[in-house]
Amino acid sequence: MHILSIHNRYLMRGGEEESYELEAAILQENGHQVDTYEENNLNLKTLSSAHLALRTIWSVESYRQVTEKLTSSQYDIVHVHNFFPLISPSVYYAARKAKVPVVQTLQNFRLLCPNALFLREGKVCEACLDKFIPYPGVVHGCYRNSKVSSAGVAAMLSVHRALGTWKNLVDRYIALTNYDRDKFIQGSIPGDKITVKPNIIHPDPGVGEGKGNYAVFVGRLSVEKGIDTLLDAWEKLAPKIPLKIVGEGPLADLVAETARRIPQIEWLGYKPLEQVFDVVGQAQFFIYPSKWNETFSRVAVEAFAKGTPVIAAAGVTAMKELVDPGRTGLHFKIGDSEDLVTKVKWLLDNPQQLEMMRHQARAEFENRFAAHKNYRQLINIYQLAISQKQQYALENKTNSKVVP
Repeated sequence: MHILSIHNRYLMRGGEEESYELEAAILQENGHQVDTYEENNLNLKTLSSAHLALRTIWSVESYRQVTEKLTSSQYDIVHVHNFFPLISPSVYYAARKAKVPVVQTLQNFRLLCPNALFLREGKVCEACLDKFIPYPGVVHGCYRNSKVSSAGVAAMLSVHRALGTWKNLVDRYIALTNYDRDKFIQGSIPGDKITVKPNIIHPDPGVGEGKGNYAVFVGRLSVEKGIDTLLDAWEKLAPKIPLKIVGEGPLADLVAETARRIPQIEWLGYKPLEQVFDVVGQAQFFIYPSKWNETFSRVAVEAFAKGTPVIAAAGVTAMKELVDPGRTGLHFKIGDSEDLVTKVKWLLDNPQQLEMMRHQARAEFENRFAAHKNYRQLINIYQLAISQKQQYALENKTNSKVVP
């Protein structure tokens, strides 16, 4: 297949970037041709607020450039990973003009929520989920803590809902979990177009030894990731087990100050992926204290790949699907540091259960997330999008005929 992969890169590298790059890599390894069209949020500083708002709704530049790409060569699929904010939904219309099927990966809740997280003031918020115009996000300034910026995102969502962009111009959506699929259906994304496929982990990092006497957290140091819950818990747990923290973010100063005060907490900052795998593979267990409705967790699945059990905050989020309590890890109540302390102490007091979980975590990775299975799922989704596009074209042609 010949695939055009489209992605708007973020200022800070994260799981979406990894998934975008790794899917392209495994497609190329299997003989497919993958071209890319990218924008980078580093370019945001060159745009005025008014220009950015208009471009978020419709980027003339992206439409023109993607149209040129699609007409200069024969493509089988356009795969959109992230269009926000510089690329815009105009690329869907470029694909329609070129009659190329579109697949959209739903890496976050951007189509339903102005800040894409369903999170406000550190708590889950779904006020915009069923709103045609997501005005609560504007009232609360949910995007970048700005009512003006939030209005720009809300305008983009409203315009394209009115145009039928989400319903009519995307042939297949990829949701990362069943939880995500249900949320998007509640938000009026057509359920018959959504296929569940997790993000890819490739190559297989191999099983770790788990002999390091520490717990580990890997991720963005921010409120929604539950850093405050993690640090509160280790105020009580530090004498029992050290904690290694890998990552950067807006709460880095808080983490650094806490690490200076509590020597059992070690902040490692940013680490390349290979080093992250080593740290995670030697850990006794992985802590995942996120407070928001995560669509997926690469780091949790990467922990499974290393055979490291995960203690995850879980309410009605995707983590209920990813972590099976008592088998591949444990759950604790979102934002409840006392419950996290209880679950950590239980694992430390039950080493045989912990060892069993290591084997089960690795088995879960092999059974559900192995790269060869993920690749086959992706190709099946592409083939389904192509057949649906062909069927739609045939129906339109039949319906356009004048009946005598």
